[in-house]
Amino acid sequence: MKIVAVCACPTGVAHTYLAKRSLEKAAEKLGHQIKVEAQGALGIENEITLQEVRDADVVILAVEVGIAKRDRFEGKPIVNIPIQTVVKSPETVLKKIEEKFLSR
Repeated sequence: MKIVAVCACPTGVAHTYLAKRSLEKAAEKLGHQIKVEAQGALGIENEITLQEVRDADVVILAVEVGIAKRDRFEGKPIVNIPIQTVVKSPETVLKKIEEKFLSR
């Protein structure tokens, strides 16, 4: 499965990057392609392109604050999830997404 994700916490520092790393490691372990964008204190890092959005099967928004450029995901299946859940249980999150979107 091809996944794009945005992580953003209120301060834009610790949890943003913990969630990003957690998703990347879990996706690699489960055999998924993922690109994770961080939006935080330093702005947008590892920005997701429009082509990557088009190619994605699903969008994960692990955000606790408003994010920039949210409209680029319009029309795609979006999973909104608390950033803390992604940090604590990234594999569980991805497996639930697999069940929902791969069984279509």
